[in-house]
Amino acid sequence: MAPPIARLRPLSLLLLPRAATTHLVPAFSSSSTENKCGTGPDTPRPQALPVEEQGPPLSQSRTAQQSRRRKEMKQMERRWQRSAVLATLTPAQAAAVATTHPDAVSALDLLIFLSRERSHEYSPDTFATLALRLVEARKCPADVGRARVHMIRSCRTQPEMTRAMDDLDMLARRGPRMDLMAYGTLLIQLNSLGMTATLMDRYRRLLREDLKPNLLIYNTVINALCKDGNVRDARLIMDKAVSESGMKPDGFTYSSMILGYCKNNDLASAIEVFARMGKEGCEPNAAAYSNLINKLCDSGRVNEALDLMAEMTRRAAPPAAYDFTAPIAALCDAGRTEDAWRLFVDMKKKGCTPNVYTYTSLISGQRTPRLAIGLFYRMARDGVLPDTVTYGALIKVLVEDRKMDSALTVCNAMQRHGCLPDTITYNKMIKGYCAIGDTDKAMAMLIDLLKGKPTATLVTYNTIIKGYCDSGNTSAALKILELMEANGCEPDEWSYNELISGFCKISEMESASRLFKEMVGHGLRPDEVTYTTLISGYCKDEKLDRAAEMLEHMKGSGCRPTVRTYNVLIHALTKQNDFSAAEKLCEVMLQEKISPNVVTYSTMIDGLCRNGATSLALEMLNRMVENSCLPSLHTYSSLIQALGQEGKVEEAEELFSDLLSQGHTLDEVAYIKMIEVYVISGKVNRAFDLLGKMINAGCQPTLWTYDVLIKGLQNEYLMGDRNLVSLPDAVSDCSFDDQAIKEYAITGLSSKLADLDLGLSRQLNDALLSGLSRSGRWFEAYKLYRYMVGQGLCPNQEAYNCFIISILRALKVDLAMGVFRHMSAQHRELHLVGYKALICALCQLHRRKEAQFIFEHMLSRAFNPDNIVWTVLIDGLLGAGYKDVCMKFLQIMEKNHRKPSFRSYNILAREGLKKQPLLESVGLDAQQQFGT
Repeated sequence: MAPPIARLRPLSLLLLPRAATTHLVPAFSSSSTENKCGTGPDTPRPQALPVEEQGPPLSQSRTAQQSRRRKEMKQMERRWQRSAVLATLTPAQAAAVATTHPDAVSALDLLIFLSRERSHEYSPDTFATLALRLVEARKCPADVGRARVHMIRSCRTQPEMTRAMDDLDMLARRGPRMDLMAYGTLLIQLNSLGMTATLMDRYRRLLREDLKPNLLIYNTVINALCKDGNVRDARLIMDKAVSESGMKPDGFTYSSMILGYCKNNDLASAIEVFARMGKEGCEPNAAAYSNLINKLCDSGRVNEALDLMAEMTRRAAPPAAYDFTAPIAALCDAGRTEDAWRLFVDMKKKGCTPNVYTYTSLISGQRTPRLAIGLFYRMARDGVLPDTVTYGALIKVLVEDRKMDSALTVCNAMQRHGCLPDTITYNKMIKGYCAIGDTDKAMAMLIDLLKGKPTATLVTYNTIIKGYCDSGNTSAALKILELMEANGCEPDEWSYNELISGFCKISEMESASRLFKEMVGHGLRPDEVTYTTLISGYCKDEKLDRAAEMLEHMKGSGCRPTVRTYNVLIHALTKQNDFSAAEKLCEVMLQEKISPNVVTYSTMIDGLCRNGATSLALEMLNRMVENSCLPSLHTYSSLIQALGQEGKVEEAEELFSDLLSQGHTLDEVAYIKMIEVYVISGKVNRAFDLLGKMINAGCQPTLWTYDVLIKGLQNEYLMGDRNLVSLPDAVSDCSFDDQAIKEYAITGLSSKLADLDLGLSRQLNDALLSGLSRSGRWFEAYKLYRYMVGQGLCPNQEAYNCFIISILRALKVDLAMGVFRHMSAQHRELHLVGYKALICALCQLHRRKEAQFIFEHMLSRAFNPDNIVWTVLIDGLLGAGYKDVCMKFLQIMEKNHRKPSFRSYNILAREGLKKQPLLESVGLDAQQQFGT
């Protein structure tokens, strides 16, 4: 095949002057017949002949010559426009022909024709070259103007426009100046590219050249300024257009001003301009309505936006899809999903097709995953393709409902459909996994981000730090802090606040204090959350002196305490029955103009109730109401408990009934307090009846609920034993064995839960098993586990994992191995955290062969190799000091074709090198595995 230039030679011959191609039929000439140089507007330009060859015969009149040439040119134009060569011409080939052809006017006509008829796009440099040739050849200024306008319109980026303006300045110096049309085109293009400063500079140059702006130019300048929120200057230019030029603002002018006021959050002025349009007889256009509707929605004034949409339908064109989208999103944000649905249906009835943004807004506003998924499928049926934001909205709904398996399915589906998850989507998934306590999968997501694009952000690291801290794994949280610093992401206040909170929760105040000092040393300023967290930690640790010192330090650093800060201290003082100090602290709050809130009063009332001072608690309640602070459920719950402790069961029941009759949605606290009243009064059966009502009301019991019920059953057991001892024929050595009582209470609780006949026996037992395990009460959990197995109830995945980790923390390894074998037979899968705990416990007891067996069994499961490295090898074995075992298990992974990523090797190497002497004992080969 011939090279491109060679293939284009026939076309370039067609573009040669007639004198040079007398043996060919002319293919084309200039397509423009207006505004050419000559004696009049209709004077045609002859084909680009050399100057010495131009000019009509002397024997022919000029009029006849013009007529003949116009006819000739029309014929030739039809010929070259129908040329088969043009149909195959690419933009690059056309540009090459145009820039090398000797007739610049004809070449310009060719490019303009192909741009219009074939949608060709050319670079600004191509038109700049032609314009310069036209200037140098002293061609008609109209041709130079055409080249200049098309050069401006072909600019697609700011750098292109910057270069083009340099060319425009050069053309103006060497040829005709820019006219009003060229300036108008330039200002419009600058506005579309967001180059407002340059636009204003060119506008001022236009004025200096004594050109009179028209309405198009004024509107372009006003719109550019309003898009930047510079309404003041825009208003000055509008006033100038009216006063000096006598122009009347039109719909575009007013809609631009409305946009500017909306950008400045000046909704009142935007509404004023909108009203003025009607008074001055200017019908509002769709842009004016749309800008105002969007801003009303952003301001939460959805009803006014809907009224404006109705007016828009009556007066202007029907609302477009984007006009419906903003109110739908605002209604969803306000929790008015039913109204959003109605608007969506109305939108379709009016023949307006929802776009991807409409569906995304509606999906993100759903609280029920079933409806969100249904909308997603409906979107597909309507032929609307979801984008990354749509998938992210659906994932968010699923994550908030803790349906992480479904969220992961959606995440994988979006990748199969060519829509790659962004960092925001990953962050949502990580947050969801952390919320359900599955930090293993959260870490797997983080490792995916560390492999490349998209990249982990500060939010990513902070989310997973919070996840580890919430689960009590502060050592892993510190490793994430080190990892983020190693990857060039500097921790912020949120990072340290989460870590400090994590250590305060497990009462490691020295570590929390060290992190506080490290935070200050890095130039970060502790905020109210930091100080309040530390004060709460010291209060929990019963170190009120240190808490008071921290409060003074907080004030001295310029950080003002909040009502939450004081509430923490008041709660600690009431727990120690120091009500006078709590009262003084309330006075300090008032002096600092911090008003006590419902938590303050409820804390005081609860403390008084726990100490039997019910009358004082009622006085505090009256004071609370006098200060316009409405009592909460927690306030009433404390009073219910106090009445029960005083034996006033009927009064407690009456107060509880009042809460129900007043339409309150009771929470777990209210139910438990009433259950506790029944337990204290020995009415255990009534307590279980109320438990049934609690579950039916949709309020799920927690370990607190079960503890109260177990206490009631234990008391019932003790009362039965005492009654038995008091009988004449009773055995005198009857004893009260604590373990036997606990076993009886747990077995009795499980039986009564089954008797509720709510179809929830399995679920309730799972919740109880999880709660006992998390609180470290492994023996009670074991008794419940045995009862469940005896009744044919197999614990679910979460309960099983919580239980086995609990018994491993107690170093009951043989018991854990038995549970592991039994649960494996029941097809219950152990989480990576469970495998880590089991393997480390076996290593601690020097049972490494069994640890290796468990590790190899784990490798047969579908765990991510990177996740295994982080959870088992780094957080588990390296953290416990078993580096030799870690290296051996890494080699086992490689032999079993479960090789981790290069990123995981790097993390492993860094963690392994923290204690160099231990690593040296592993040997040179192992160090080479680490890549050191």
